[in-house]
Amino acid sequence: MSDMLERLKGAVVARYAVERELGAGGMAVVYLAEDRKHHRPVALKVLRPELAQALGPERFLREIEFAARLTHPHILPLYDSGEADGFLYYVMPFIEGASLRDRLDKEKQLPVDEALRITGEVADALDYAHAEGVIHRDIKPENVLLSGGHALVVDFGIGKALSAAGADQLTQTGLAVGTPAYMSPEQAAGDGELDGRSDLYALGCVLYEMLAGEQPFTGATAQAVIAKRFTESVPAVSSRRDTLPGTLDPVVSKVLSKIPADRFTTGAQFAAALELASTMPVPQNVTPVPPQEGTAEKSIAVLPFANMSADPENEYFSDGITEEIINALAQLEDLHVAARTSSFSFKGKSPSIAEVGEELKVTTVLEGSVRKAGNRLRITAQLINVADGYHLWSERYDREMDDVFAIQDEIATTIADKLQVTLAGGSDRQLVRPSTENLDAYQLYLKGRFFLYQRIGASLQNGLECFEQALALDPDYALAHAGRADAYGLLGFYGVLRPHATMPKAKEAALKAIALDDTLSEGHCALALVSGLYDWDWDTQARELRRALELNPSNVQARTWHAFFKLALVEGRFDEAIVEARRAVELDPRSSYTNSMLGFVLAIASRYEEAVTHLQTAIELEPNSYLACRGLGLASRWGSRYPEAIAAFEKSLSLSGRHQWALGDTHAVYVLAGRMEEADAMFDEMVARLKDGYVQSSFFAMGLALRGRKDEAFEWLERAYEERDPLMGILKYWPDFDPLRDDPRFDDMLARIGLA
Repeated sequence: MSDMLERLKGAVVARYAVERELGAGGMAVVYLAEDRKHHRPVALKVLRPELAQALGPERFLREIEFAARLTHPHILPLYDSGEADGFLYYVMPFIEGASLRDRLDKEKQLPVDEALRITGEVADALDYAHAEGVIHRDIKPENVLLSGGHALVVDFGIGKALSAAGADQLTQTGLAVGTPAYMSPEQAAGDGELDGRSDLYALGCVLYEMLAGEQPFTGATAQAVIAKRFTESVPAVSSRRDTLPGTLDPVVSKVLSKIPADRFTTGAQFAAALELASTMPVPQNVTPVPPQEGTAEKSIAVLPFANMSADPENEYFSDGITEEIINALAQLEDLHVAARTSSFSFKGKSPSIAEVGEELKVTTVLEGSVRKAGNRLRITAQLINVADGYHLWSERYDREMDDVFAIQDEIATTIADKLQVTLAGGSDRQLVRPSTENLDAYQLYLKGRFFLYQRIGASLQNGLECFEQALALDPDYALAHAGRADAYGLLGFYGVLRPHATMPKAKEAALKAIALDDTLSEGHCALALVSGLYDWDWDTQARELRRALELNPSNVQARTWHAFFKLALVEGRFDEAIVEARRAVELDPRSSYTNSMLGFVLAIASRYEEAVTHLQTAIELEPNSYLACRGLGLASRWGSRYPEAIAAFEKSLSLSGRHQWALGDTHAVYVLAGRMEEADAMFDEMVARLKDGYVQSSFFAMGLALRGRKDEAFEWLERAYEERDPLMGILKYWPDFDPLRDDPRFDDMLARIGLA
């Protein structure tokens, strides 16, 4: 070896000053040298003479040229290559640090998070190189350097050059491309045409060793190791290390599949699956799970995508991406898609995929993550089969924000393809259309929806502000107009602001949304609310609710409003209302809101016991739901179960921050329970609120009616009429108005609002 070093020094003295040997392998020797031109230390890698002779300088230099073009943060760059006095060499930066092999020799097993990070970085490098047409062919720990803890892949060019030399010439040297412990089955079998999936198999072996402390297959000889690849299954990596999460087993099993078609297609897919497996639950076994009764054959739940951004406030964005994909998939007629609220009920929890499938009655689950940094966006997604826990598909998208709609469309159309769902309108149909060209407006819209789902006063106003800002950036943004309509409508309905200040603006925004895009179910739903509860135009309310449901049969908001406002409270068709409300629960079974609304409809229909059952379910799903708590109080009060009603209403006072509805409800139950001193205190608090704020007059009318003070009740009802209190829309069948029904003035009032 000293003779070789001396000859080499003389051969490359014009360009490099060779100092000492750094290490040697079966194919090459690495020397530390100084680049005389740039005055920097470099690693000079020299092929062994017999290998250099088999390759020949022309082939070597031609093939390694491809590697010189690779530029990636996790690929060690190639500075130079050449031939000198029979030596074939290439030059790389000199990196202070050890190889992954050195690290494994010392520690055997790496911490899980570190092993996954290193694998993800190598997968990134492979994904890039494969896209450039370069296959490594010899991924192993020796070819992964660790610099500052991060991975750098080396020797990209050598594998391509060796493969170009041909099997016969290499056999004469006693060398082969690849290392048996990490070689894919097709590479071991001598298949000439390898693709990137062979590299991914080798990387899977490296990951297995980092996690388990040993290679997937071991044997006394290289031939024994290779034979096991064809005859034995890979042991679950979690069986080799007690502390490993079973979530990794399906991912490792897939990348180490014997058949290339069963592996991940790209390094990005492999990296995406690893990232998700480290943050989300995957079944620890593959025991088939029979579908639940009532489960559609083609069905899916989209779990909330995890916010992986450094800023936790970006959660609105990951939630919004999830909802956009749910809405896109809902357009597929042959696919049953679990509703948003039911899917989001698993947020922050760690259910198994089998549990999700059982709860939501679906056969597949999509989960993912979103990482947003400035204008850069990384979205990962994986589709999992509930029956066996295996991944049907996974992908990672590293794009600019400009591509956000395209990514959503790619995910939705890929799922349609994987589940063999027919796209109405043809295979080239776009499921996700850009709703705005202004990405800042889009992000504001997502944030607005995020606030609206919280359904409390401050959040409704925050949501409205977001929609207003979005429209300032894009005045023709139809979805933002629909969001603005919802915000104003709910602010008026809940009595946060006066109806005259909110409802006309809600109507204006809804009409604008429909004018810009008549296919928006959200716009028609928002118009239905204001048409009924402010205009008292019940025909328009009915028409707009029908249109909203025609456009999107899975629109749970439209379906619950159709059941509650139209069928129950306007038309008194209680049996049909109950059927419709039950349909909403079927669409969104884990939604506290849908179960609450079914409870309200049942209570109005005097089916109190059934109502209580559903309202208790709603509270179990969301213990701090004011709406569910209020419903339980009403069903108990109307069923003359006053102690239970008092407990529910007193809790609702706390949950709502003493919202005016909670004050009015608690006042009413105290009156009926004969606790007049406490009732007077509640009533006085409502009156005091009028000095500095707003209280819906309907609540005064209801409270005074229950006290038997009819004349005063009608005075307040007249005020409610003048201010167009949205609660006038519930007048006809709401039980708290029962003491007034035998008075002609009540029939007159119903006629004046079109409900005679």
